[in-house]
Amino acid sequence: MKKILLIEDNHEIRENISEILTLANYEILEAENGKVGVDLAKRELPDLIICDIMMPQLDGYGVLRMLSGNTSTASIPFIFLTAKSEKEDFRKGMNLGADDYLIKPFDDLELLDAVEMRLKKNESLKAGFQKNAEGLSDFLQEAKGQENLEKLTSDKHKLQHYKKKQTLFLEGNYPNALYFLNKGKVKTYKSNEEGREYITNLYKAGDFIGYLDLIEDKAYRESAAVMEDSEIYVISKEDFFLLLHNNRLVANQFIKILSDNLADREERLLKLAYNSVRKRVAEALLFVEKQYVGVPDQAATQVSISREDLASIVGASKETVIRTLADFKDENLIKSQGSKITIINSEKLRKMRN
Repeated sequence: MKKILLIEDNHEIRENISEILTLANYEILEAENGKVGVDLAKRELPDLIICDIMMPQLDGYGVLRMLSGNTSTASIPFIFLTAKSEKEDFRKGMNLGADDYLIKPFDDLELLDAVEMRLKKNESLKAGFQKNAEGLSDFLQEAKGQENLEKLTSDKHKLQHYKKKQTLFLEGNYPNALYFLNKGKVKTYKSNEEGREYITNLYKAGDFIGYLDLIEDKAYRESAAVMEDSEIYVISKEDFFLLLHNNRLVANQFIKILSDNLADREERLLKLAYNSVRKRVAEALLFVEKQYVGVPDQAATQVSISREDLASIVGASKETVIRTLADFKDENLIKSQGSKITIINSEKLRKMRN
């Protein structure tokens, strides 16, 4: 049963709306003012909030501001109740992130239709999307269905083909697009004054690239290059910010998609910073396996990466990495042929002592 929080200072109106929604099989929470409503929302986390605008102590705009600033309540759909119909009131509410308006007086069907539509849209955007071209298209189509996102058009999201070693962007340049990897492999890296390269992350099909600097409006802190012939969607900066700024639910869902591998990346960089070379090579092999093979279903899995790129992940010289791989081969942990490395014993690599 869906839970709806109703914030309304007028007792008769609150009782009437509550009765209608209860008969429609919704669980109703009632708050007689904005302050009580904010506390209830944070504690109960309802599926939808219906809130009057003109209230004593804390008005509807204040309620929305407070809930939008809280990570646990920011994505809850929000419908304003108002007796005012002036355009500036609508604009103010929508700029704050309101999802819909109901103008008093309204009938039972108007109320139920608004509630049902908002809940359905919320569920569709909460649903997971496949991390491929179809999934990206599905997500953008859902986003286009939200208010204030009508300018978002999928024909701007052109699929571009990149050749091996081609650069996506360079450290120090200013971002003007978000990249979605549809097929292939991409690396991000940093270079020191001597030109030595350190790989900061590896990306596979279904990953977004270059979003942190775009969100923070800063120059790229790393460079990105294609590791093999790849297909990449280039999403314009304008469309990216339409997604982030014009709908709270879309923004939360999009940021969730973008942040999928952020925690893993931070943990990996920490391990590589403090571990021995031998341990770092083992961690690097497991990282490449995870990124490009996934969780293996068999004892041996094969990864393909150049010795130069592997050394750039480890943060050691190519010669040191080659010697360590030879040791791993003698210990029957891996097999190798050219750029292809077959991991025979992932468990021993994972438990390798520092």
